[in-house]
Amino acid sequence: MTDDLLALKAETDAALAAATDLRAWDAIRVAILGRSGRLTGLLRDLGKTAPEQRRERGAALNQLKDALTVAIDARKVALEDAALDARLAGERIDVTLPPRPRVPGLIHPIARTMEEIVAIFGAMGCTLSDGPDVESDWFNFGALNIPAHHPARADHDTFYLPAQDGKPPPVLRTHTSPVQIRTMLTQPPPIRTIVIGRTYRADHDATHSPMFHQCEGLIIDRGMTLGHLKGCLIDFLRTFFDIANLPVRFRSSYFPFTEPSMEVDIGWNRRTGELGKGGDWLEILGSGMVHPRVLANCGIDPREWQGFAWGMGVERVTMLKHGMADLRPFYESDLRWLRHYGFNPLAPTMLHEGV
Repeated sequence: MTDDLLALKAETDAALAAATDLRAWDAIRVAILGRSGRLTGLLRDLGKTAPEQRRERGAALNQLKDALTVAIDARKVALEDAALDARLAGERIDVTLPPRPRVPGLIHPIARTMEEIVAIFGAMGCTLSDGPDVESDWFNFGALNIPAHHPARADHDTFYLPAQDGKPPPVLRTHTSPVQIRTMLTQPPPIRTIVIGRTYRADHDATHSPMFHQCEGLIIDRGMTLGHLKGCLIDFLRTFFDIANLPVRFRSSYFPFTEPSMEVDIGWNRRTGELGKGGDWLEILGSGMVHPRVLANCGIDPREWQGFAWGMGVERVTMLKHGMADLRPFYESDLRWLRHYGFNPLAPTMLHEGV
């Protein structure tokens, strides 16, 4: 490589080392490799070189171009990394600091509803149980007396995961009932527990979400009757909606895991949407006496122990309590919506405290 090419490389290396930002780097790149750049000009003038020197000169120019291209690209990466580190350092937030008084963090309506449900059933002596979101076929369906031909097992309703080792494919749990099975398998009766968590079904519109929250309860003891079930759920609904005389009715229904099974309705006004008023009825949850076969599947003698269970959608009761018409904003992370429907965590009561 001739002296002029060595000098050009040394000058370029020095200029790149002195560049402190991408704007300076780009100016160097254009000055060397651009259409009017110094190296581009040397390559353009190669045709003027004497034929006996042209081959050697061309090889040296191509060698220099490769070396400068590598150096320029490497400096760009270094400057981008430095710029990113500086940005991250400048935007660093200490998450251990308390919230600023004028912009308090807000509790999501779903979280507040879950707190209220736990508080009400906790006062009735129920503990809180939890389980995995990914369940086996047996926990999600088989142990709950759900037959193989049941429509809930269909692909259009349930999210199945890839099967392994020839076993039935695991599922994203379609309800929180598998936690009831896990509780009965690990805890001897008497049992008083509730389960709140995420569930998954292939459905999405204004009142349905592919991921939603369910709350279920399970009471196992000697001598349990429908009277205990009705008293428990009536007390819960009237406390949760804060309507002392809320009309509640029980309708015969069918669930594979309870017998007898009942839908629970509350009184409301279909025209105005007001709860506890008017002559209309609105379905709010499902319930029933635990099926003897489900008890037997969990090693509990149904001749000695009886129980009742219930389940409800957390989003559904939240929407009804706070007059929400659309489920989708729950998961859209819109701060305007949260400021309207959110709850102040520092509020002394459980009343709605939007800001």
